[in-house]
This record gives sequence, structure tokens and C-alpha cells, in this order.
Amino acid sequence: MLLPLLSLSALWGFVLNLTVGDGQALLRANTIYQTVGVTSTELGLQLQEERARSAVAITTRQLTEDLGAQRTRTDQAVATFKRASAEAGDTADGTLRASVRALERELDRLGAIRSDIDNGRSSRLAALNSYNHVLDALFRVYDQMVSLPDLAIFQQAAAMQAMGNAREVIAREHALISGALIDQELTEAEAAAFTEYAATRAFLHTRGTAGLDLALRRPYEKVFAGPTFRSFVLMEARIVATGAPPPDADAWNAAAGQVMKQLDRIGLSATQEVADRTTDAAVAIMGRIAVAGGIGLIAVLASIVISVRFGRRLGAELAGLRSAALDLSERRLPLLVERLRRGEDVNVKKELKPLKVSGSAEITDVARAFGSVQRTAVQAAVGQAELRRGVGQVFVNLARRKQGLLHRQLRLLDRMQRRTHDPDRLEELFRLDHLTTRMRRHAESLIILSGAEPGRAWRKPVPVIDIVRAAIAEVEDYTRITVEAVPPGAVDGTVAADLTHLVAELVENAAIYSPPDAPVQVRGDMVSNGYAIEVDDRGLGLSEAEYGAYNTLLANPPEFDLADSDRLGLFVVATLARRHGVNVLLRRSPFGGTTAIVLVPRRLVTEQPALTSGDAAPALPGRTRATADGDEGGDGERRAGAAAEPAARTRKEGDGVSALPTRTRKKALAVLSGGAGGGASGGTHAGLPTRVRQANLAPQLRAEPPPEPEPEEKTERSPDEVRDLFSAFQRGTQRAREEAQEEGEA
Repeated sequence: MLLPLLSLSALWGFVLNLTVGDGQALLRANTIYQTVGVTSTELGLQLQEERARSAVAITTRQLTEDLGAQRTRTDQAVATFKRASAEAGDTADGTLRASVRALERELDRLGAIRSDIDNGRSSRLAALNSYNHVLDALFRVYDQMVSLPDLAIFQQAAAMQAMGNAREVIAREHALISGALIDQELTEAEAAAFTEYAATRAFLHTRGTAGLDLALRRPYEKVFAGPTFRSFVLMEARIVATGAPPPDADAWNAAAGQVMKQLDRIGLSATQEVADRTTDAAVAIMGRIAVAGGIGLIAVLASIVISVRFGRRLGAELAGLRSAALDLSERRLPLLVERLRRGEDVNVKKELKPLKVSGSAEITDVARAFGSVQRTAVQAAVGQAELRRGVGQVFVNLARRKQGLLHRQLRLLDRMQRRTHDPDRLEELFRLDHLTTRMRRHAESLIILSGAEPGRAWRKPVPVIDIVRAAIAEVEDYTRITVEAVPPGAVDGTVAADLTHLVAELVENAAIYSPPDAPVQVRGDMVSNGYAIEVDDRGLGLSEAEYGAYNTLLANPPEFDLADSDRLGLFVVATLARRHGVNVLLRRSPFGGTTAIVLVPRRLVTEQPALTSGDAAPALPGRTRATADGDEGGDGERRAGAAAEPAARTRKEGDGVSALPTRTRKKALAVLSGGAGGGASGGTHAGLPTRVRQANLAPQLRAEPPPEPEPEEKTERSPDEVRDLFSAFQRGTQRAREEAQEEGEA
């Protein structure tokens, strides 16, 4: 709306400037006439008188007092003219100022002209021509003064200028003949000049009379029809015809003088009449300017006021629409979509509130269009949320069924391991058991990404070392994993399973993206903010931009995209970390790979006393709260195991003092470098005393102990010997547990 207003204001200003310019031009012409015009007229009359007396003085060779007095009057007229031209100043335009400066230069030559006359160096015609050049410059000033914007006034002024030029020609004739009457002789050049003057006078009178209107022409017609002018014309014609001055000097002087006086009187009145007309025209134009400009200004102001009023109302309506649209797009709709993503029940009809906007029909139409967009967006969000919820429920159901089957498979493998004594077959069963454990972790990943909980949890705190062992046991390339110092510490049992899963994902990622022969180090430390677990690999690492992107994803995980399955493990880690407030950070390792830091918050960490050589091995409790949507529920009898047995299961004995392993894996010997002892170094076995040789004999009857044989040099056992040794050890401990279980049942 501002652009049309500016255009209207500019157009009004342009038209007003043109109209005011015409009025100002007329007023400026009147000012110039009152200053330069009046003084130049007086200057012309004085120059004409001095010219006539100078012609007589040249002929008589006498400088009279009358000529001196006339020169004084001429000088006074020159000074008055120069003051008037200075007062006009910027009122005169450039062309008029140039003509005035040219006239002033000609006036400065009067001294030289007078000197030539006084010294007798100038002839009569030459002196007259010198004065004629000055008067020609004066009449050029008159020509520039008649430049008026009003055409009718310009025509009358131009005609008056022609009549003034004719009067100057008569003055030239009179000056020339005044000198010739003294000696009664006209030279050939003077006669030719007089003839030219007479022809020019007749032409100018004809032209001027034709251009004047009736009111201005009538006084001139009376003069031209009078006896004085007719007598002057007859004497003028006789001089042209004979080439000699008239015989009656008094008659010529009387006729010429009377004609010039009549023309001067008529010219003065006619010039005043034109000036009055110019003033009236200027006033009329200014009046029209005032009316038109005032009405135009009122119209422009009214347009501005009305436009501003409507603009403000429209702006207020648009501001209300904008606020409502921003509230919809930036607060209500994102909040609704976020609630739908979280799985909350949303009353769609209640949430679909129309935009409360009042105003013109266009504004309300836009508001209704926004309402339609809102309904479409909410319906799409609800449909997408229902689809995600359905897909997630399908994943959960499938994962639960798969989890139940895997738990059954683990129990079956456990029984097969107990009944198997062949080391090779037992090793294959261990591998199958390990793969099943990894499959269970992948099934739990689907449950986690679907927003549900895996179901494995413990009531009591779980040692961090057991969590690390269980996580390593779920990695395929577990033999490359080395555990460094892990100070005593335990975490809340409700988060043990999720933390195990989180660490397992990071360890597996480190093993996959590092060279096959490079170790992966896992270490822990109790820090001021909780417990930190570090996973360090020797891979190629990532760029700084990739570290930043992954750390941002881990800190603020977005909604999982089903199409983005390449970073499945990263989404699982981010989801588990956000669920329990665990901080996960990736950074460049000093060895060139990547270091993943897991910081468990202090609220989830409990103190755990340091283990001694006689303490029982720490173990995950035997029962969980897990259930699966399948044929079988998950028994959760998975633990970290003793002496580095990854993911082994334990169960508590009757008194709850110690927990013996239900099964072992010989692969654990190569996995971890730390752990608890496997049993007591002395005492009783199953409550029975241990027999010691010669313990009850008298000292005298005791045989001398045989000398201790020299220790044989230890040789490193082969892998087959180690396998046979631990297979025999496992069979022996298994038979002992079975016998103890049968005695307890009896």
C-alpha cells in the first residue's frame, strides 16, 4: 500500500511544481520588468538623446554644455541600471544574465566613444554606429525579458518589443538628420543608412501592429493616422528619394520629436498594461495552484490516512493470523507429533482446535486453510504413529518369541554340555552356545529399538567386572578382547542387562572396525561422577566431523528410521544411554583408533569391596524377571562366570554363602586376565573334614618326611593337553555337583 501512496504523492508534487513554475516565471518576469526593464528603458532614452547631441557636436565641431549635461544624465542612468541588474540577481535566468553582462560591456565603451568624438577622430556616421551598437545590446536584453510562459502575454510583449525597436529606428533617423541639417549635406553612406532605417521602421510598425490586440493597437493606430506622423512619413520619403536632408529643419525636428514623444507615451502605457496583465495572470495561476494543490494535497492526505487505517487493520489481522500460525507450526503441532512418537494416547478431536482469527474474508479463508493443513498434518502424524506402533509391536512380538526360543535353546545346550565328555564336541557346543547368546542380543536390540524393555533384570547390584565379562562373551571375536584394570564397583541390577548390552555393542563395533590381529582393550575406573568404562581399539578412526555427528546422535538420539539400518548398533547404544542417563562419548584414541567412553552416573553405582583370593567368585544372580511372548519364558540364567567365564550361568546354593559355576568354558582362559578364585584353598568339602596324613600320631612315631624332590623343569603344555586337562576338571566338578545335588534331595 505504501508504493501507490508514494507514487500519488510524487505525481502531485510533479504537477504542482510545473504549475507553480509557471506562476513563478510570471512573477519573476514582473520583477525583472520592475527592476531591469524600467531602468533599461530610461537608459535607452538617455542614450538616444546623447547620440543626437553627439551628431550635432561632430558636425559643428563644438562641445556644448548641453552635451555635457546629457552625458551626465546618461551616466546616472547607467549607474541606476547596473544597480537594478545587481538587485535582480538570481531572478534572471542564464540567457538574460548573459545579455545584461554583454550590455554592461558595451556601456563600458562609452568613455572611448566620447573620447573619439571630443578629439575629432570619429566621423558622424561612425559615432552614430557606435551608439547604435550599445542600443542594440540594450534591445537584446529586451528580447530576453519577453520570455513568458503565458502565450497570449508573450505575443503582446513581442509585438510591443517590435514597436519599441521601430521607435529606436526613428531616433536613429532623427540623430542622423539632426547633424546633416547643419551643413545641409548627407554623404552617400549616410543616405544609404537613412534608407535602411526608413525601411526597417516601416517593417517593424507593420509587424508590431499586426501582433497587438485591439486594446493595445488602437492608440498606435490613432498616432499613425494623425497629421504629425503623416508629415513625418512624407519628409522621410522625400529624404529617401532625394538623398538630401529636408529643407525645413524646424519642421523635421518638430515632426520627429512629436512622433517620438507620442510613441514613448503609448509605449509606456502599453508596457504597463502588459505588466499588469502578467501580474494578473501570475495571481490567477497561483490561485489555481492554491486550489488545485490544496485539493490535491487534501486528497493525498486523505488517501494516506485511509490507507494507514486500513493498513493497520490489515496488519493487525495478519499479525493475529501469523501468531496463530506460528503457535500451530512451532508449538502445538510439534508437541502433538512428539506425544504421538512417545506412544501417548491423543484425543485428536480435542487437539484439532481451529485457528481463532477474525477479520476480512481473505484472512478467515487463510485461517480455514491453515485449519485444513492442521487436520491433514495431525491425521498423517496419527497414521504414522499408529504405523510405527504397529511395526514396533510386530518387532517386539517377533523378538519376544525369538527370545523365548533362544532361552530354550540355551537350556538345551546347557544340558548337552553337562552330558558331553568329548572335548571336541564340547568345544562345538560352546561355539553354538556363544552364537545363541549373540542372537539373543540381536533380538533384544529389536525390542530396544521398538521402545520396549528386554526383560532381563536383577534385584541386587551386579559387579562391573561381571557386566564387562558378560558383554565380551556376546562378541564373536572375543579372543582379541583384553580387560585391563577394572576397580571394584557395582551397578543397580535393574540396569545391568541394558548396560551389558550397551558395552557389548561398543566392544563388537571396536572389534569389527579394527585389524583382525589388533587387540581391543576394555578398562574401568571409579570417577567422581560415577563409573567410567573405556573401550579402546586400534582401527583407522574417524574424522572430526564424524566424531561430532556421532556424539550428537548419542547425546540426542533422533527417532529411529527403519531405512537407516547401517547404524543399528549406534541407535541401540543411544537409546539405552538415554533411557538410563548414561553418557557415551566417542573420541580419537592415542593409538590412532577410537575410544568409546561410557560414564554410568553416580546414582546407579554402588560400592563393592575388593575381592580376596579366598572369596567366592562374583556372579550374576540366577533368576530374572524376564518373560517372553512365546512358548517359553526366559529363565535369564546367564552370568559373567568365575575366572573369566563370559556369559556363564550360576545359581545359588542352599545357604547362599557361595555360588558355584554350573558350567564353564575353556575359551574364557584367553579372554580375561583378571577374576576371582574358583574356590577355597583349605577347610572342608561339603561339610566333611579333610584327612591329613599322620596328623593324629605322636611326634616320635611320625615318619620323617621324604626329602623333597628337586623341582622338575616346567614345560609349556600343548593346547591338546590344556583341553584334556580342563575337560577332565570339568567332568570331575560336574560329577561332584551332581552327587551333592542328589544328597541334598535325599
